[in-house]
Amino acid sequence: MKKFKKIGILTSGGDAPGMNAAIRAVVRTALALDVEVMGIYRGYSGLIDGDIKKLEIRDVSNIINKGGTMLYSDRCPEFKTPEGMAKAVETCHKFGIDGIIAIGGDGTFRGATDLTAHGIPCIGIPGTIDNDISSTDNSIGFDTSMNTVVELVDKLRDTCESHARCNVVEVMGRGAGDIALSAGIASGATAVCIPEFPVDHEYVIQQIEIGKKLGKRNFIVLVSEGVGSDYGPELTKKIQERTGVETKFARLAHVVRGGNPTLRDRVLASTMGVIAVEQLLKGKSNIVMCDRNGVIVPCDIRYALMVDRMYKCKLKDGDLDEFSAEEIANMERDVRRRRESMARLYGISKTINL
Repeated sequence: MKKFKKIGILTSGGDAPGMNAAIRAVVRTALALDVEVMGIYRGYSGLIDGDIKKLEIRDVSNIINKGGTMLYSDRCPEFKTPEGMAKAVETCHKFGIDGIIAIGGDGTFRGATDLTAHGIPCIGIPGTIDNDISSTDNSIGFDTSMNTVVELVDKLRDTCESHARCNVVEVMGRGAGDIALSAGIASGATAVCIPEFPVDHEYVIQQIEIGKKLGKRNFIVLVSEGVGSDYGPELTKKIQERTGVETKFARLAHVVRGGNPTLRDRVLASTMGVIAVEQLLKGKSNIVMCDRNGVIVPCDIRYALMVDRMYKCKLKDGDLDEFSAEEIANMERDVRRRRESMARLYGISKTINL
């Protein structure tokens, strides 16, 4: 088993509340086990450029409550090239980095598995508000983003009630509707429009008309950005034309990424950070930490990436060739479980929100 004397940590892709809590957990766990930690700034760009600093225990004080990432983040096209990968590996050797813990989304994990293949063991921690890592029930930042949306929608509802108005609210999520769906249930949205299920203008308009007849004055419609950037504004116009209810459009955009992480995200990030270090020092690599029914378990990164492609219907010819029949069956089970969970929540939103 490889003896780890020094490990690196980086955050890559979109920032997410709770990343700092994960960084803190990784640093303090490693130091407690007599392993040095090198902070790699600006993700894989910083790894290529050598933007690296040794982290001591006090360097991660008072960050658990802060959003964003103290290590900063970046998207690095150069890292995807053979030349960029060679520079990254050379940097690891230069700084004596024996392994890396990478916090981010699917792009981060693809980079981690490539580094592992080049002799630098890596472990991934899912940090993305979108919750679009299909192998884990929850990713770091997801809970905070939902709470941010609920807080902002509650404020919009006050004005909607005062003026008998409707607000169509678009929230982030990239190609996933997790934020919109859960926040829609929690905020009592009249309708939720997400890419996982057919979007129906007529259903939304019908729900608003039913609500009007029942004496309802305020209406909230939550839209995931994954249904298209033009969808929200077009729906806003149609609602006002068809129902006579004054309707405004609000795009919450990147405000959903910011803010202090919730208790749930701090605990999730801290737990994943500790277990990631323990796994790396045991000689494990090319795995990602996953929340499965409240338990943090390791999952092979290649498997996790393939489950993600299967769930998002992005599999290409040959993608599954290296996996056994049993592994493919497990992937199909995981995809089915996630889809059933989304369908159940979607059904709940349609049943109780009017």
